[in-house]
Amino acid sequence: MTIRPGEGIPAGVLDEAHGEGAAVAVSSTGLPVGKAKSMFRLGFEVFIQNRLAIVGFIVLVLAVLFCFLGPVLYPTDQVTVNLENVNLPPGPGHPLGTDQTGYDQFGRLMVGGQVSLMIGFAAAIIATIVGTIWGAVAGFFGGWVDAVMMRIVDAILSIPILFLLLFLVTIVKPSVPVMIFVLGLTAWLVPARLVRGESLTLRVREYVQAVRVMGGTSWHAVLRHIMPNVIGTVIVNATFQVADAILLIAYLGYLGLGISPPATDWGGMLSNGTAFVFTNYWWLIYPPGFAIIIVVVAVNLVGDGLRDSVEVRLQRR
Repeated sequence: MTIRPGEGIPAGVLDEAHGEGAAVAVSSTGLPVGKAKSMFRLGFEVFIQNRLAIVGFIVLVLAVLFCFLGPVLYPTDQVTVNLENVNLPPGPGHPLGTDQTGYDQFGRLMVGGQVSLMIGFAAAIIATIVGTIWGAVAGFFGGWVDAVMMRIVDAILSIPILFLLLFLVTIVKPSVPVMIFVLGLTAWLVPARLVRGESLTLRVREYVQAVRVMGGTSWHAVLRHIMPNVIGTVIVNATFQVADAILLIAYLGYLGLGISPPATDWGGMLSNGTAFVFTNYWWLIYPPGFAIIIVVVAVNLVGDGLRDSVEVRLQRR
């Protein structure tokens, strides 16, 4: 857009000459000033303006430090059973008391958090990678390829995920690698459908059509143009996948199908604590319960902030 001397432009107008999606700051005189903002910077500014998202990010960082750095600063024995210190209330030497096997509850909360967070993040990464590739291929090729691939997704989605997880953990011994693999391969269905929808729109864009005209392969178009352009949607969904995975591992642990002792997770700690719900041993129930709630809410708040950032970036395209 050409601006003649003396002409003003309305505040907030996008200057096409600065590139697609660029926002131009306008002075009081009506003339554009400063440099164009990139889409990444626009998204970052929107994210940091979301106070709940910032709070969620800080809480998530503190939870990670508590679980992985805490055992270094507060070492405890989480392997040897100590029957002399069974169900001790919070006090000197045991800030959160001990459980029914004599383990320090504060240290066990850290160890259980390590398992829950590792499984949550690793399962989300696997689900995101598998779902992104599956959805991008199905949406780009379309036709019978899309029909077959998405019918597979629909068939698996028709089975309740919790029921499928219960079936899988009964035929294999639960461990951290097994739980990551099982949760990751049951959570990729939702990102696959999201990416497939984005791919159906992107495959008709001019730059994707240009790749075909210039002799580029379909896989080149998928890897270099389709998948990078759905990264915003993928990142947002990945945060919710983390929260879902943490809740699922908590469900399984609460049902007694989680990680085998002496290892534990927050769901297993909560399950063990419910056996003493009528004995007023509150330190066995509330700490793991609050930990699950706080971390899941924090991850969801971060996901909401990222979603707002991605929406602003898409509007600027």
